[in-house]
Parts: sequence; structure tokens; C-alpha cells
Amino acid sequence: MTHYIRYTDSVEVRQADEDALIQKIVASMGRVNRAHFERHRHAHRDAHAKSHGVLVGTLTVLDGLPEHLRQGVFAEPRSYPIVVRFSSAPGDLQSDRIATQRGMAIKMLGVEGAKVLPEHRDEKTQDWLLVNHPVIPFGDVASYWRVQQFAESRGSSSELSKQLTSTLARGAHKVLGLAGVHNETVKALAVRNTHPLGETFHSMAALRFGDYLAKLSAAPLSPELRLLTGRELDIDDPSSGVRDLVTAFFDSHPAEYELRAQLCTDLARMPVEDASVEWPESLSPHQPIARISLPRQDAYSPARRVYADDVLSFNPWHCLEAHRPLGSIMRVRRTAYEASSRFRHEMNVRPRVEPRDISDIPA
Repeated sequence: MTHYIRYTDSVEVRQADEDALIQKIVASMGRVNRAHFERHRHAHRDAHAKSHGVLVGTLTVLDGLPEHLRQGVFAEPRSYPIVVRFSSAPGDLQSDRIATQRGMAIKMLGVEGAKVLPEHRDEKTQDWLLVNHPVIPFGDVASYWRVQQFAESRGSSSELSKQLTSTLARGAHKVLGLAGVHNETVKALAVRNTHPLGETFHSMAALRFGDYLAKLSAAPLSPELRLLTGRELDIDDPSSGVRDLVTAFFDSHPAEYELRAQLCTDLARMPVEDASVEWPESLSPHQPIARISLPRQDAYSPARRVYADDVLSFNPWHCLEAHRPLGSIMRVRRTAYEASSRFRHEMNVRPRVEPRDISDIPA
């Protein structure tokens, strides 16, 4: 019988100078946000700024789950309305010809119970933020600060230089791999420009999973999605090429993803505080917990785009205590997401509200 590590407060260990580093990171992000706002005269998210599709659908918790998977919102077999946003990872509106990581943010509605953030306590939503890479290359707050300084210095780089960085990273990753060196930062930069809907998305960092610890992932389930896995993109319109592919797909196809949990069995080999370490599937495989169903729909209507980009917020800390984010990277995100959301809504003169019903999402 597999022994899953039980959650206790002791699984988290704060780093030296963590609070000071978080303040530096958030201040740097604020400067980058301000520079992007001055360029566009519109405030965007400091990560995953570019939307490619906004969907409504259903998350259905699977029936007959074993005890170790019946945790938090997955304790009972029931369905929840959801909003899903597909995006690109950078904090600016880059060309779609630049290979970069993609995001899948999920907001569950109708989730009862007190939430972690005091200002969010009485809301009825639970968020999951996933990226198509299994780890965060800069896996702790000190590494995050080094990467954030680089990101700020590169903020004004041209589109060509960013494309060259991605191309060179892919070459560097191959060379390092042949030499037996595995650098997660280079690997993350070295992504291929493939169809986002065929990707598998990961929480990257650990979170509380009721009585246990886990990472989550969402993998393509329906045949039409699986056909897109690994498909290289040939982008005609660099400003909207990926969006056009996503909207074209949902014009004629529904989609299903399998939501899965990978539970921690060994804190030494599956650490909480270092999000750059991939948890080995040989120790603990991903186990299905729910199904995400997205029907055919207009994935990017003007009203829905404005609501998703200017009103809606996704935050890993919009959650039940049973799904509290864990580790120093997640503790950075608690402060960073709040600062970014506040800036974006204030500059765009938009309310900060959580949807109470799926009808709140424009068609």
C-alpha cells in the first residue's frame, strides 16, 4: 500500500530574508507593470497577459474515488460550473510566433466554505492555475528574485530579440542535454511553438490536498484534443494566430480534459520548498480526480474578452484552506498576484469582483 505524506504546517520552511526578497520582487513587478501600461495605455496581468480563449464549462468530480483522492472540493462526486482561460505566459502582448509557455486557468463556481484570503473569505470560487511545464524553473524565492531582475532588464527587448532568445534556448537545451546537464530555466525557455489545446498543464508547485500534499495536472482526454498534442504552429497573423486557432476549434468541437492529482510520497525527492524539482511518476503517478468538459461556443467574443482581461482575476490563493498553495514561490505569488490585480483594475477603472453564477460570464 502506498504511503502518502500527510499535510502538517511543518512541510513549509521559510527562507532567510524571504519577506525582504518578496518586497523586492513585487516592487520590480510593479515597475514592469507600469512600463507596460505606459506602452499600451492599458494595464495587463504581469504574467499570462495575452488571452487566447475564454470558455465556460463543467468540472465533474469522478465517482468512486479512493479515500486519499476524496479531498477538499473532490470529496463528493458532483459537478461545478467553471470558467477556463487559455493564455501565453509573458507579461506583455508578444507575437504568437515566439515560442513560449501556455497557461490554463480554471475558476470553479459554487464552491462553499471559507477561503484562505480574508478579503476573499465569503466568495464561492476556487481557482487552479496551470502551465504546460511540470515545474517552475526558479524554484524558490531567491531564484525568483534573480529571474525577476533579468525579466525587468529585458522588458524593453524587441520582438526579434525575444524570438532569438527562444531559438537559442532550444539549441542550448539540446547541447546541455547531450552533455548530461539539465537546466530547468533553459528547458523552460526552450519550448516548441505547439497548439496550446493539445498540451498537458501543471500546477508546477505543490499545494495542500486536504489531508495530503499534491500537484495537479490537466491532460487532453477527448480525441480531437489529443490530435493537437505536439502539433507545431505555422502562424500567419502574429497578433492573433493562436487565438484564431482556439476559437476555430471551439466553433466546431467540444473538448474534455482529465484533471489529475499527483500525491507526495517522499518529501526528500518530492520537495515542497523547491518548485524546480519534478516529482517522479515512478514514486507517485498522476491519478484522475475529475473531468473538465468544454462545449462548443464562441471562445473569444468581445464582451467575454473584456470581462476576462479587465474584470476577472485568477489567483492560486483564491482557494479553500484544503487547497492552500505551498512553498516559497507560492508565498511570493500571494503578494504578487494581489498587487498586480489591484494595479490592473485601478488603472483600467474596472471593479474587482468574483462571479457568483455562470450567467455572470458574458456570452
